[in-house]
Amino acid sequence: MNIDKRDINGKWNEYTLTNQHGMSVSVLDFGGIITKIMVPDRNGNIENVVVGYKDYSEYQQNPNYFGAIIGRVAGRIQGAAFELNGETYHLAANNGENHLHGGPEGFHQIIWQVTPFEKDAEVGLELKHTSVDGEAGYPGNVDITVTYTLTNDNQLVLAYEAKSDQTTPITLTNHAYFNLSGDLKHTIKDHYVTLNSSKFVELDEELIPTGKILNVEGTSFDFRGGRVLGDGFNDHFEQNKIADSGYDHYFIFDQTNEYSATVLDPESGRVMTVTTNEPGMVMYTSNSLGEELELAERSSCKYLGVCLETQASPASLHHQGFPSVVLKAGETYQKETVFSFMVED
Repeated sequence: MNIDKRDINGKWNEYTLTNQHGMSVSVLDFGGIITKIMVPDRNGNIENVVVGYKDYSEYQQNPNYFGAIIGRVAGRIQGAAFELNGETYHLAANNGENHLHGGPEGFHQIIWQVTPFEKDAEVGLELKHTSVDGEAGYPGNVDITVTYTLTNDNQLVLAYEAKSDQTTPITLTNHAYFNLSGDLKHTIKDHYVTLNSSKFVELDEELIPTGKILNVEGTSFDFRGGRVLGDGFNDHFEQNKIADSGYDHYFIFDQTNEYSATVLDPESGRVMTVTTNEPGMVMYTSNSLGEELELAERSSCKYLGVCLETQASPASLHHQGFPSVVLKAGETYQKETVFSFMVED
């Protein structure tokens, strides 16, 4: 097990965690950004399975949120406002008239305090930040700890903890774009995904939840038995069309299986499972990713990565029946998501 630290442009630090099987995860203190995850394919070739910039200075803006911690609230908040305990709070509108991923100065834009740690069978990083009352328009002083742990079982564990002195919305996630082909050799069109979800959230033209929860049965959103992502890269189903011929939707987990999600790249043999105590996740298939970005291995393009953003639903701030994002004063927010990597023969 090993932890390396290197200076980036005299401004940031990048930490690389390596286990005894050669798997490694690289993380910036800026935004808690995962820059690389190196894992073997079925032939033992160790390659990167996340999307990242070639020039690290590009992370300063990072409009696609590559690899970053997202907060206070992951996702879109309708009208950049919400009501809580009879009071209306106004947030920055950075996605049309709506608030997206904590606003323009969200957790993806801060330098986290990082403490590395090493144990017998794991290495990791503890990232801390205090979000002050009124930051981005949210109430309460919130102490946040995000822990990245790499185990010798080729698991990356993301643990989130937060406490606030006022009741406030919070749901944290990581915005890594996964591509199991290795070094971005192919798009994710043929990635075979299984989701433990029979319901998803309907979106309007602005990608804001309408308040309706739809059944996946008979649609390209039914991943319960597994299907390739390319099934949804078309305009045949209205909800795929709204998401620019892809997916950008919240799936509510059925909570009956060991894994909430499984992703397989048949060519490389890489398999990634997702296990979480979150009630659901947004699956985003990089539908709006253009061709102008210079990434670590190639130029960017549509469908180059899939984000599996485990979280509660910000739609709960405006509609009944959605997993709540509200953390009460004095209570502890504790969530965990485990990404496990293996290969299929």
